[in-house]
Parts: sequence; structure tokens; C-alpha cells
Amino acid sequence: MSPAVETFPVASARMYSWSPSLTAAWQRLLEWVSARAGVSLEVLNLADPVSLDDLWAREDLGCVFMCGYPWAMRADRPHLLAAPVPSPPRYGGKPVYVTDFIVRADSAHRTLEDTFGGCLAYSAEHSHSGYNAARFHLLPYRTPARPTLYGRLLGPLHRQVPVIDAVIEGRADVGPVDGYALDLLRRHGSERAERVRVVATTVTAPSAPLVASPIVDAGSRERLTAALLDAHTAPELAVTLDELLLTRFVRVNPADLEVFLERQRAAEAAGYPKLA
Repeated sequence: MSPAVETFPVASARMYSWSPSLTAAWQRLLEWVSARAGVSLEVLNLADPVSLDDLWAREDLGCVFMCGYPWAMRADRPHLLAAPVPSPPRYGGKPVYVTDFIVRADSAHRTLEDTFGGCLAYSAEHSHSGYNAARFHLLPYRTPARPTLYGRLLGPLHRQVPVIDAVIEGRADVGPVDGYALDLLRRHGSERAERVRVVATTVTAPSAPLVASPIVDAGSRERLTAALLDAHTAPELAVTLDELLLTRFVRVNPADLEVFLERQRAAEAAGYPKLA
């Protein structure tokens, strides 16, 4: 009989692993958190062929970034560990992020209104940055005479990098993407980031938290949280945190994440359940 293979809860920043250098930086951070907390984690990498939906559905999440919108929609919400505070000034030193509406850099579109009537690309309906935030932002532009803003939608494209590619390739006029992720792409010299331009930005929303499944005991979860909260004090992580545009991590108040559902309900109440 073959010996049993020991398995560990998984850690993943797949949500923000948009380039090889980002994947490597997140791996260093998560491996440090695992060692600091004394909690064995299997750090997944970008090559692992698992979608975000499949990842978030796993029962062995140990320290995984999860969009706050699907977290809020779930009845069996994973435990919240901590949330990142991005370092770019536009986040005001808070655990928040934004959605940027992007167009091709050489596009004639100068404002968001210029894209109305064209094609909007989106990632998934259960994504806040890729859908819910955009829908909420667009609410004031709708009128009884103009209930539909776009002539065509392209999606779901499932991830946000394909949204960027659709804009670059001219298959879509505009697309909403995670602003922090776009900042990361710029920091890491991505050609994609250089080929798009931001024409509008939404109000802030709570940063995507790192979460753990109930399979991870309370003591281990607290040690993981403590490690994340200490990360900015570790000299050996200074370069990594700079690469990840992170100031620090903070604890998460579950009540703060209800704003995702409030924005969903606002759109539905206004008769705008779907982007259009």
C-alpha cells in the first residue's frame, strides 16, 4: 500500500497574479506568511489550471484572495483573515480599491460617455470590479429616454486580463477592470498596461480579503492573520511589498463587505439588473 500523501490547505493570490513577476512576488509573500504563522500551506501558482470560481469553491482554502462580492453573496462565507492596504496615493492609505474603465491608448474616446453606444467587455457577473462596480457607476447615466447605454456586450470573459486584451485588440470599446491590478501591471512593466488608458474610475470598495475555510482551525486562522498584520514590519519583505504595491494588511470587519450587496440592490431597484 502506498503511503498516504499529506495535504495542506492552499494559499493563492491567483486573483492578482497577472504576470510572472507578480506570481513570484505573491509566492514569496505567502510562503513567508505560512512560515511566520507556523501553518503549513500549499502555495498554488499561476500554472495551476484552476479558475477563480473553482478555487473559491474549494473546502481547503488556507490563505486565498477572494473578491468581496462573491464572498458577500455566499451563504457559507469563508473566514476573513485580513485585507491589503494598497500603497498608491489614490487609495488614501485604506484597505480599498477601485474599478477603472479602460479604452485603448490610441482610441478617440476621451470620456466614458464617448463609449456609450459601443461595445463593453466584462469578466463575470459575480465580479465586483468587473461588473457590479461598473453597473453601479453607470446608474446615473441612464435616463427613461436612454435605458441602455451600450449597443453590445462582450462577455463573460471570465478573467479580467481577457477584458484588457479585448480592448487592446479593438473587439470592445471599453472594459471595467480592477484598478489595483492595473496599478500592479504598470509597476511590473506590462505591455498591456501601456496599451490602455483610463477614462473613468468608480468610487472605492473594500479590498479583496484573504480568506480561509472552516477546515482551518481558529488558532491557525488567528496566527495567519497575525502574520499578515506583521508583514510590513519584516525587513526581509520590504522589497516584496514594494513590488506588490502594499503598505500593510489590516483586519476585516465583515459588515464593511455588505456594501457590495447594497450596490447590487441599488442597481436592481433602479431597473438595471444587467449591464447594457
